[in-house]
Amino acid sequence: MTKMGETEEIAVDPDFYAMKIYYGRDAQDLQSDTTSIASAIARGRLENGRRYQAIKEDDYWGPSDEQQFEAFEIGHMVFLVLDHDQPNPLFRAPIGDSPKNILDIGTGQGNWAIDVADRYPAATVRGVDIFPPPVTWMPPNCIFEVDDVLREWTWREPFDFIHMRLMYGAFPPEGWHQLYKQAYDALEPGGWIEQMELDVRVYSDDGSLKKEHQLYGWGDMFIRCSERAGRSLRTHETMRNAIKEAGFVDVHEEKYKIPLGPWARNNILKETGHLQYSHWNAALEGWAMWLLTHHGEPVPWTKEEVQVYLAKVRKELNNPHIHAYEPANRVWARKPTKEELEVKEANIKVETSP
Repeated sequence: MTKMGETEEIAVDPDFYAMKIYYGRDAQDLQSDTTSIASAIARGRLENGRRYQAIKEDDYWGPSDEQQFEAFEIGHMVFLVLDHDQPNPLFRAPIGDSPKNILDIGTGQGNWAIDVADRYPAATVRGVDIFPPPVTWMPPNCIFEVDDVLREWTWREPFDFIHMRLMYGAFPPEGWHQLYKQAYDALEPGGWIEQMELDVRVYSDDGSLKKEHQLYGWGDMFIRCSERAGRSLRTHETMRNAIKEAGFVDVHEEKYKIPLGPWARNNILKETGHLQYSHWNAALEGWAMWLLTHHGEPVPWTKEEVQVYLAKVRKELNNPHIHAYEPANRVWARKPTKEELEVKEANIKVETSP
């Protein structure tokens, strides 16, 4: 079983140390070769050796360069392996066999949008982000657009499904409320929204992650940094209620534990952990550099201080005796049907009538 509640422990493989399972497998072996398109390189700004794309000055704290695109691609594979036993590992929302219009917000590398377009060739799948994905080929029914989703949406056709993944820290609280309302308004009655987010904090069930470890305080420190930046990284905690408050019904939530490294006994979690280890190694600097150099504690850090800190974190990631994992939450919910909306409106009129 690949999905677990918060109270269920991940069993450690007793043969793990004897097998010497390569934490250090080259991440290049876990991704397809991609080439950045010229427009992606031309946009944005350089800071501390990383490229950040922006429509506005304060758009996003994460970089969008070749190294981060590599992390996006490995991250996509993490979620596919994690849900490999599902009829559809790409999402959980029951959208039927013939959706017409699908929107992927924060499409990143574009992998999810491309895979969904392949799965539903009769549907139009749009991937939108503040930078263009570095893709050289896409299905004819897949469209990538560069836009700020907090501006007025100009898509004319209503969507059957709106998807988001790893969007933590993308918006301030008021931006999230605006986005969920825009998604609600843009969906067909009966259409679905789904969001998948990681908890940036790291845990262990067997006490192998200790207070003296860098990973122990990793997530809490970055949550404090993000609060100072005005963009909370606790999206996994707030999205369910925010989606419900936007008017969605039939709200579902699924919780996961994703190992950092191939230490789990369960074969699927072992492979998932292997990929997540590579995901972290590719993404660490991108996750840390902007937040720590702008909002680090007690004062903003230098680039060199960040790099020294990350070297210590990588050393712990390579320690097979630390059985750490990262929680994740998936939420999916439905916009009420026309009939449900009519009943709700009628009830409101009855309640407010003199």
